[in-house]
Amino acid sequence: MRSSFQLRVFALPALLLVVGILPCELSAAESKLPLGLQQEKPSDGRFVKTELGYMVPYRANYPGTEIAYEMLPIPAGVFQFGSPKTESGRELCEGPQAEVHIEPFWIAKYEITWIEYKHFMGLYSVFKEFEALRIRKVTSENEIDAITVPTELYEPTFTFEKGDGDRQPAVTMTHYAAKQYTKWLTATSGRQYRLPGEAEWEYACRAGSSGTYSFGDDPASLGEYAWYLDNADGKLHDIGGKKPNKWGLYDMHGSVAEWVADEFDEKGYIHLMGKSKVNNLSAILWPDVAFPRVVRGGHWGSAASECRSAARLPSDYDEWKEKDPNVPLSPWWTTSDPSRGVGFRLVRSLKPYDRDLMKKFWEISDEDTQFDVDVRLEEGRGALGLADPDLPKARKEVE
Repeated sequence: MRSSFQLRVFALPALLLVVGILPCELSAAESKLPLGLQQEKPSDGRFVKTELGYMVPYRANYPGTEIAYEMLPIPAGVFQFGSPKTESGRELCEGPQAEVHIEPFWIAKYEITWIEYKHFMGLYSVFKEFEALRIRKVTSENEIDAITVPTELYEPTFTFEKGDGDRQPAVTMTHYAAKQYTKWLTATSGRQYRLPGEAEWEYACRAGSSGTYSFGDDPASLGEYAWYLDNADGKLHDIGGKKPNKWGLYDMHGSVAEWVADEFDEKGYIHLMGKSKVNNLSAILWPDVAFPRVVRGGHWGSAASECRSAARLPSDYDEWKEKDPNVPLSPWWTTSDPSRGVGFRLVRSLKPYDRDLMKKFWEISDEDTQFDVDVRLEEGRGALGLADPDLPKARKEVE
């Protein structure tokens, strides 16, 4: 098969990193470098210096819209992944600790919001319209660029009961739906997005701290940084309403818990023991089952101990889809708590990965999900379409 859409891969030299301070914006027209990189040292704002240039924060619109997202640079470094045995509230699955080397990357300043996710959801009717018009067909030659998108909600009052404001974090999407979102944004923006690996997520959350939380060990201060059980009043809140961590990231504790790429193993990080120089990629436990997968950070209904930097939550689709009336169960939505406290945020590596590796971040990795998607598509209850640079324009023409 050949692809009609190919990611640009930049050959980058070895990286020397230092960290600067806070936000700065770059227009792609100002440099031949990709958005988020520049030759000149920023006069202010946060930056990460590399041999290629300076990684800086950037703001970008979803193509064809005024909806924007913001990404912040994270420096390379080495940290202890997981929690020490002495940490209060520690679970056995948070160890044994492992030293992990992290490569530089950008991560979203905020969690994906409803205004962003509803734009993605809108592709369902768009893809159906393409089918009716017999345009932009998915074929054996271009199916590598195809995505599925969330079906219309069976019970929106449930999903939206805790809030669906434009600036509130989106929730109840499955791990697979979140992965397809990142593939879609990659294809339409030309920048390579994905879910974070679990080690990357924890490294970004800690922001250089080795304590229980990014701000230290005292849970009495958690309310300054997080919406959680003691202060959220059982509902979603707008992103960015609390203090950020030292790297400028909001809501890494509380608000909504966040999907990462990894499968959950109740034995913790035993798979990393004996490995030499574990990095952000080799630390990933790639899933081959529908669940459990790892959710990080705690949410609006979580106790303080569940919002720790090392705290982990396993997904449980038997429980999280308990009220789903569909047969087979939806591969795009969950229907039962705690899924109304589960969302995600974007990550982009400094050096893009090849397509074969990105398939592991984007595509189905287990037989159960593949079966559910195939049946939905065969019955016409799912939507399959091409994600490529021409999609935003084609979408406008049918909406």
